[in-house]
Amino acid sequence: MTDLKDQSVQLFLDQLASKSSTPGGGGAAAVMGAQAAALVSMVCNLTIGKPKYAEVDADMQALLQQSEVLRERLTGMIKADADVFDDVMAAYGLPKETESEKTSRSAAIQDALKAATEVPLACAKACAETIRLSQIAAEKGNVNVISDAGVAAMAGFGALKSAALNVYINTGTLKDRAFAEARLAELDMLLQGADSRTEAVYQLVKSKL
Repeated sequence: MTDLKDQSVQLFLDQLASKSSTPGGGGAAAVMGAQAAALVSMVCNLTIGKPKYAEVDADMQALLQQSEVLRERLTGMIKADADVFDDVMAAYGLPKETESEKTSRSAAIQDALKAATEVPLACAKACAETIRLSQIAAEKGNVNVISDAGVAAMAGFGALKSAALNVYINTGTLKDRAFAEARLAELDMLLQGADSRTEAVYQLVKSKL
């Protein structure tokens, strides 16, 4: 099967709209996050080397390196999300006729759900970082493409909230509540203030248009 990241946008959207469970919301969140990182990179690339922005050139070079690392990470999460969801479904499909099978199946489901929690949480972390990077792009980037820094912030925020939903749904049925609560606490830290930070970037960009 072709890696999701190597498919055309049309094929990805067709699969997203289909009866297939994957790709789904988790993959869509990763795509949104990757788009946010890519837009930050675009602002950097259209600022670096411009005489008018010579004093921020080094800053934008550093920002570009960070945004490209995030873009690669988030792109990889498109497939990772589909893989862990498939693992969860496979675990639910295990035989449950005997007590031994029921015990093994239950353990497999719980292990798969933990993995399916870690992937969207990692996605949320990366998406929160794209919001931070978009702010720098909005503050220092080429004003001719400053609106793209704003779009990056909005995409990053949408991706963050979307990834959060996937953390919530997978932790909801975890029996290991210590694990679940620890991951939810991490997520809460990521979400705190994200809306105000995104709005600040939006307003900053708007003021420069």
